Amino acid sequence: MEPILLGFVLIVFLALAFDFINGFHDTANAIATSVATRVLTPAQAIAMAAVLNVVGALAGTAVAKTIATDIVPQDYATLELTGAALLSAIAWNLFTWWRGLPSSSSHALIFSLVGAGVAVGGWGIIVPKGVRKTLTGLVTSPALGFIVPIVFMTLLTWLVLRFLRPRTVTRSFRWLQIASAAFMAFSHGGNDAQKAMGIMTFALSAYLGTQVAEVPLWIILSAATAMGLGTAVGGWRIIKTMGFKVVDLKPVDGFVAEASAAGVITVATHLGIPVSTTHTISSAIMGVGTTKGFRKVKWQVAGRIVQAWVFTIPVCIALGWVFHKLILLVG
Repeated sequence: MEPILLGFVLIVFLALAFDFINGFHDTANAIATSVATRVLTPAQAIAMAAVLNVVGALAGTAVAKTIATDIVPQDYATLELTGAALLSAIAWNLFTWWRGLPSSSSHALIFSLVGAGVAVGGWGIIVPKGVRKTLTGLVTSPALGFIVPIVFMTLLTWLVLRFLRPRTVTRSFRWLQIASAAFMAFSHGGNDAQKAMGIMTFALSAYLGTQVAEVPLWIILSAATAMGLGTAVGGWRIIKTMGFKVVDLKPVDGFVAEASAAGVITVATHLGIPVSTTHTISSAIMGVGTTKGFRKVKWQVAGRIVQAWVFTIPVCIALGWVFHKLILLVG
């Protein structure tokens, strides 16, 4: 096997490994609330999330194209650059998974790509449009994730909940929460699996030595499968943080949080904006919690989550740069 082909195969393996890790790292995004409210058993929730992650991943490629073309130009694509970005993102994902912190796999990959790109050609080669799009998602998705469920819960309370007995509310929203958890799993697959599709398309451009405009079918199918398998494994440390340590949830709370977050993520996916599903659902859970009173939210845990968000960008830029230098040194 030729060295360049071997290198490309290795990059694809790393990208699928990242997607797999993303699946179990972000399983909590889709199922933490439904497990916490006991609407679904962990096994049922993971099975549903795994299947719908795959279905969502097959729904489009707008985000993948952003990753493949709008962060670092394909003219600068090399296998070393791609490998450095993936190693950086995988390292950060594993560290935050080990610490039980729901950080963003999406932003880990994107800013690792930025760091590796800077190592290749300096800040001048980074595409401002793509970075601005990513930063827009970074700011607006958690903001909307926090605000939308507050508005949704307020309207739901005035229009429906105040006329029903608590037992009726719990029984009715158990079924609705299953639907919202399914929507959340679908939206998660639709946005997050496309990150791996984008980085593999970027690597394919490096391998072929020419720009690749469309995401090949084999990349779409392999990324969708890897994420589904990763989701099936599950990420129990983060599920515990997301579902049980931020706020006590009831089925109606889980429904509002999941439906709101999934709606925000779905809109972003159609616009080609690579948002963090972790940021969005975390914010939605906190937003729902505030409707019960600020004291109901465990803000100390929320603070640890925000810390992980803040550190992801500079740490992954630095890691991407370092891994690229190490790859060149070893090579």
